[in-house]
Amino acid sequence: MARGLWRYKCLACARTFNALTGTPLARLRKRDRWLKFAEALNGSETVRAAAVRTGIDKSTSFRWRHRFLKAQKDLKDQRLTGIVEVDECFVLQSRKGERRLPRKARKRGGKAEKPGLSSEQTPILIARDRYGHHLDAVLHNRSEDAVNAVLKGAVSNTDVLLCMDGDPALIAFAKAEAIEYELILASHGEHVHEKVLHIQTVNSYISRFKKWLNRFNGVATKYLPNYLGWRRMLEKSAASLAPEHCLAAAIG
Repeated sequence: MARGLWRYKCLACARTFNALTGTPLARLRKRDRWLKFAEALNGSETVRAAAVRTGIDKSTSFRWRHRFLKAQKDLKDQRLTGIVEVDECFVLQSRKGERRLPRKARKRGGKAEKPGLSSEQTPILIARDRYGHHLDAVLHNRSEDAVNAVLKGAVSNTDVLLCMDGDPALIAFAKAEAIEYELILASHGEHVHEKVLHIQTVNSYISRFKKWLNRFNGVATKYLPNYLGWRRMLEKSAASLAPEHCLAAAIG
């Protein structure tokens, strides 16, 4: 036993390992405070608040956050069926923490220099079906290839009806894959089509996600996948999420 964990030896290579080897929490210290930190994640606390709750330094709190969320980042539903709502949302690009910026630094949670959509906005694709399955991804751009990389394999032309707005890349994807789709154009006042075909479910999620994200006063774009995973975890478990579950999910 070393540092409170049993060590095992591989008979093939003679290397030793413990229960945390190869997990996101490997080599992290102060294990007696991990459960407190999991409580902070369940409560969507800021880095500073989590540090106070756990009794650790703010920089340690930041490092722990992304270690705890690493396993959640890629834990997504692999298949969507039935009526699938797809839409995009946009988050202001942030290079917080970088030393060299190609533009003038702005205040945390600031505003874009240009109005509307521009290169300053990072697109996020979100798809949800009526069974609660969820898929999301940060897109490098708004091209058909970027959409295809996220949706192909997760939806098929045999058991899916896509409900979406008029985004050209989404339409191109649906046509290329021969997937039936309905356009719900909010700009034309089309919020509900024949009562059951709408994109209100995905738009409601987007609203919750962006409101939740605002509490962190600007998230660095490179960490957005971690925050998407964090929000998926909170949405999936809702009120039943216990600190022990969060800690188990962090181990992967």
